[in-house]
Amino acid sequence: MLNDAVKQIRTKELIQTTQQLNQLNELNKLSKLNKLEKGGNPMYRKKSIVLFLVLCLLISLIALPAAAKVLKLAHLNPQKPFDIATAAVSAVFKTELEARTGGDIKVEIYPSGTLGNERETMEQVKAGITQSYIASVGGIAPFYPLIDITSLPFAYSSYEIGCELYDGPFGQELAQDIRAKTGIRVLGFIPQGFFQFTNSKRLVKSPADMKGLKMRTMNNPLHMDFMNSLGAAATPVAWAEIYTALQTGVVDGQHNPITVINLGKIYEVQKYLTLSNHMAGLYVWVINDRWFSSLKAEEKAAVQGAAEAAVIAGRGIDRLVTATEKGLPALAAEMEIYTPTSEELEQFRAIAIPAAKKFFAQTLGQEGTRWVEKYLNAVGEVKKATMSNQ
Repeated sequence: MLNDAVKQIRTKELIQTTQQLNQLNELNKLSKLNKLEKGGNPMYRKKSIVLFLVLCLLISLIALPAAAKVLKLAHLNPQKPFDIATAAVSAVFKTELEARTGGDIKVEIYPSGTLGNERETMEQVKAGITQSYIASVGGIAPFYPLIDITSLPFAYSSYEIGCELYDGPFGQELAQDIRAKTGIRVLGFIPQGFFQFTNSKRLVKSPADMKGLKMRTMNNPLHMDFMNSLGAAATPVAWAEIYTALQTGVVDGQHNPITVINLGKIYEVQKYLTLSNHMAGLYVWVINDRWFSSLKAEEKAAVQGAAEAAVIAGRGIDRLVTATEKGLPALAAEMEIYTPTSEELEQFRAIAIPAAKKFFAQTLGQEGTRWVEKYLNAVGEVKKATMSNQ
């Protein structure tokens, strides 16, 4: 915006100078008509030369290349691109966009919540102070409550289905609705790992094993309702306090994706891990729509192309970490792991899905109910397409 203001000032000065030259030209004509001394008035000649030089200077200043645009990209996690999906997205996006624009757009990465908590950073994006943010579902929910439907329990348990879901018509419609209701554009959806149960009391094989367990959740009404529906006692605890809460017995267990369990060293204070895949994690990568719309056509294409490459990188890192020594194999060395049977998972679904539908009807009304059906129908279509391709 500063560059635009400078250009406007310089353009105004150029117009004023041009007007002065036109006036000078008229004076010269009058001079000739009145038969002034031969060769013209020297004063006018000097003034013409000065004004001509000023004009050349202004034109040269306007022709100078504009300063590079700056895109501030924030996320809540440490900038470890070989360990964390959001860090990988940020790193690849920076490299790709700066290369594609020849440095005309510079990307500044602000990791680890440097610019504030999720709500604060989202507010900054809406205001255009920060251009872009990789938000969790919990981060975007205060601005777009319907995003909670993407956490519907036991909707699907395959990472590939999640990618197809958000790359397809459902993801496109969801992105359009987010933009229409918030004024924030979605650059991409990055499916995270699935939530798993951990606890220090017993192996959880079925809903009956959940009864009486004090289960830590984030301060998210859906997560709390989910735990309570299974017979556990949902207990909100901040992430910064979770390790101590588990260690001291304030809570018995928690749920998080494999990568988060590892990063938080939850395995040090939990004995049992159940691979329930009961909720699909998701990052929603957003950008200020006014800033994006102000770009040239080729710059918009560069942003979108760089974002596509970055999303692929982020998804790949999440899969890589989960499957290697930084993921499930590391947890297997520290915890007792159980994988529920299809029959046991059906017991969970029979309780959790109706409870979640009721929750959404109460909290999001008829629109929430419609979006739940859209979501489940889209998941069903992706599952069918996946099966037919095998």
